[in-house]
Amino acid sequence: MSIQQTDVLYTAVATAENGRDGRVATDDGRLDVVVNPPKEMGGSGSGTNPEQLFAAGYSACFQGALGVVARQEKADISGSTVTAKVGIGRDSDGFGLIVEISATLPNLDAATARALLEKAHQVCPYSKATRGNISVTFA
Repeated sequence: MSIQQTDVLYTAVATAENGRDGRVATDDGRLDVVVNPPKEMGGSGSGTNPEQLFAAGYSACFQGALGVVARQEKADISGSTVTAKVGIGRDSDGFGLIVEISATLPNLDAATARALLEKAHQVCPYSKATRGNISVTFA
């Protein structure tokens, strides 16, 4: 079930100039970066790229979702990290993405950690947005 405009608590606004080979900035000036295609895709690789920005956002959002479910389960995730690897490659329509999420949860056993990751995947807004659209796996 999707939210309605009246449910929105915050809206991020970013504007790109020249697509993958230009600049992206937020309206509040907190983010202002040069974007360039990575060398692997024929670019200069001198700036960041949309896949890095997506990986940064997804990992931060997923860490937040993990915190929500950990509090519900009374699990200790202090000292934890979440890493998102975002791959881009050709698909039948041009290009597509694939995501691999890994987490370090030093205070939990493997089974508890895996269960929390699965629960976080159900509540994370990025996971919800990508579900059924791209492959998201856990490492």
